Parts: sequence; structure tokens; C-alpha cells
Amino acid sequence: MPHLTLEYSANLADEDSIGRLCRSLAQCLDAQRENEQRVYPLGGIRVRALRCEQYSIADGRADAAFLHADLKIGAGRSDDAKKATGDALFQVIKQHFATEFEKHGLALSLEINEFSESGTWKHNNLHARLKAAQG
Repeated sequence: MPHLTLEYSANLADEDSIGRLCRSLAQCLDAQRENEQRVYPLGGIRVRALRCEQYSIADGRADAAFLHADLKIGAGRSDDAKKATGDALFQVIKQHFATEFEKHGLALSLEINEFSESGTWKHNNLHARLKAAQG
């Protein structure tokens, strides 16, 4: 973990723009530190985007758009680390869509969901591969 899922209206952006945003958000997650330690392991970072073709926003105007980001993290991070992560991610999102925000109706949102490790199942060799590549 962390896993960040973006849901966005099809009228918001093209694949290149969303691809750039995904990479920027992954870099942002990787950059998070607390007490000079990584907050999130690099091998656990996932950012994915789901384009919503069917949607209705506010009064139904065709130029209204949305992006909702849902960050799922395992339990154990401090409140300060979670707030810093949310602030940093939301700043990246707002900056990415600053032009669209000025021109169109746009709803941007982010939530962080923390869950217990006892409710997850994982099979992942990415951590070991990254460690081997560094050594």
C-alpha cells in the first residue's frame, strides 16, 4: 500500500493528461517522509485511473466535470503523515487541473481510507525485486 484510485468524468481529460497525473501522484506518494523515513514503501505504490463514461453532475450541464481520488492505506501512519499526504496529493491534483477549474464547472475531491492489515490478502514480489535492484 498505498493504492490511489482516480475516478473521473470522460469530459475532463485525455489519456495523456491522466497518465501524467498518475505519474505525478505516484512520485508524490514516493516523496512522503516522516522522521526522514519513507511513509509508504515504493513497491506498494499503485495509482490507477478509471474513466467514467456515464455520469451526471450537479445540474447536468455538459461542461461540468469531476475527479475523485480514493487513497487506501494500511493502518499505522500518524495523523500528521496522513494529513501531509492528503495535502500533497490534493495540491498535485488541483495544480494539474488549474486551467480546467478556471474554464469549467469542476469538482475535485480526495479521501483517505485506512484499513486493518488483517482484512487484506497480498501476493507481491515487487518489494524483493526493488531491493535486489538496489543491492
